[in-house]
Amino acid sequence: EDLQQARRRLAFDELLLMQLAVLRRRREWQAEQTAPPLLLDDNAKTAFTTGLPFTLTSAQQRVLDDVISDLSAERPMSRLLQGDVGSGKTVIAALALIAAVSAGYQGAIMAPTEILADQHYRTLTRLLGATESNRILLEIDTPYLPRPLRLALLTGSLRQKAKKTIYDGLESGEIDVVVGTHAIIQGGVAFKSLALAVVDEQHRFGVLQRAALRQKGTSPHLLVMTATPIPRTLALTLYGDLDVSVIDEMPPGRKPVRTVRVMPNERDEAYAFVREQVKEGRQAFVICPLVEESESIEAKAATQEYEHLAHNVFPDLRLGLLHGRMAQDEKEVVMRDFYDRQLDVLVSTVVIEVGIDVPNATVMLIEGADRFGLAQLHQLRGRVGRGEYESVCLLLSESPSIEADERLRIVEETTDGFRLAEEDLRLRGPGEYVGTRQSGLPDLKVATLSDLRLIELTRTEAQTILRDDPDLEHPEHAVLAGAVARLEERVTPEMH
Repeated sequence: EDLQQARRRLAFDELLLMQLAVLRRRREWQAEQTAPPLLLDDNAKTAFTTGLPFTLTSAQQRVLDDVISDLSAERPMSRLLQGDVGSGKTVIAALALIAAVSAGYQGAIMAPTEILADQHYRTLTRLLGATESNRILLEIDTPYLPRPLRLALLTGSLRQKAKKTIYDGLESGEIDVVVGTHAIIQGGVAFKSLALAVVDEQHRFGVLQRAALRQKGTSPHLLVMTATPIPRTLALTLYGDLDVSVIDEMPPGRKPVRTVRVMPNERDEAYAFVREQVKEGRQAFVICPLVEESESIEAKAATQEYEHLAHNVFPDLRLGLLHGRMAQDEKEVVMRDFYDRQLDVLVSTVVIEVGIDVPNATVMLIEGADRFGLAQLHQLRGRVGRGEYESVCLLLSESPSIEADERLRIVEETTDGFRLAEEDLRLRGPGEYVGTRQSGLPDLKVATLSDLRLIELTRTEAQTILRDDPDLEHPEHAVLAGAVARLEERVTPEMH
């Protein structure tokens, strides 16, 4: 009993220091920085939403209200928008960008890969009512802006001349919105008046990269979007410097993906199903097992799997291969071919996990499914079911342990990403979401990041302390102030 008590006390102290550090960072940033208030007038909002080919869900409407309210303040918005794959986060981003442009400022949207940036660019042009998206610089006439909106796509593989045109347009203010990779926050890109930055699909975009981004403008409003459901405990710690909104309902008409565990002796039936789908004009992903220790072993295994499938299983189908050791431009070519239906089956490692949208793909076959975490399996499953056809996710594992078998059963039974994320945190700890060095958080010796009650308790306590003594100057807080300062020193260098 006493030991339990002592452990809990130590865990409380550890989490309290972390909460004080995170909340102080947020407070300092908001106190030091002002952002231009971006007021979205109701007419523009109505014109945009009525022009959409679908109706916003009530969850999207609620989140939109949060974002519009944040943008109208002089304090920079700092919001994390969570929503399952396909829940419609880009629409929220589009309206926020319109608010920035209509107030006379610029906006940027960043994705972790060129493929994703390209996808956002296409989606954005469609949402804004443009008829084409195959040029890297577009002028789009809209009923809700007094002049055409100028939209650009900036990625690493552009020719130098095209890049320079975009750099110049951003610096002069001629370009209103730029879509690109995280290269946007690196040197060389200067904005005339950046007021909104949207960061997509990057639960590895740590606290300190967020800080780097804020230095790009006079402190832009920040919207971080993720389809990786983040358990509430992590939202209060790793993302403690952000407010959190959740889109917790899917647009009508989205068919849930059917998930099936496949026994080792049923492998041939699984292959036959893939062939059947391809015959009907669909496409399939085959995901190779995760090799934690080494990307090169993983790449080699994927190459062997590809050779085996191409020669022995699907010699008559068009197969492509994707793995982490390929050069970025090679990956781009393979993904583009798959997207353009030049390939029937894409054999890939987990690099496919984040965000690629191929509506024609209806089968996700995952080899060695027992080696993946629940959140990862859920992300992979979200790569299919994005079009009008019913989709299936097949989980293959040769000899899962009892615990792994239980994990696969949970994935088979539920499509609720948040439930899976909580289970994952319970079963595997927070490593799935963040390497500590990336997060800008210290290693915890006693506390665990899955103890929601204790985390909420320490957050409330930290808020109370900082309300009365924002700089921890009171004599009774001297020891606490020293401990928080040491923690901040230890964590801050990791952010650069």
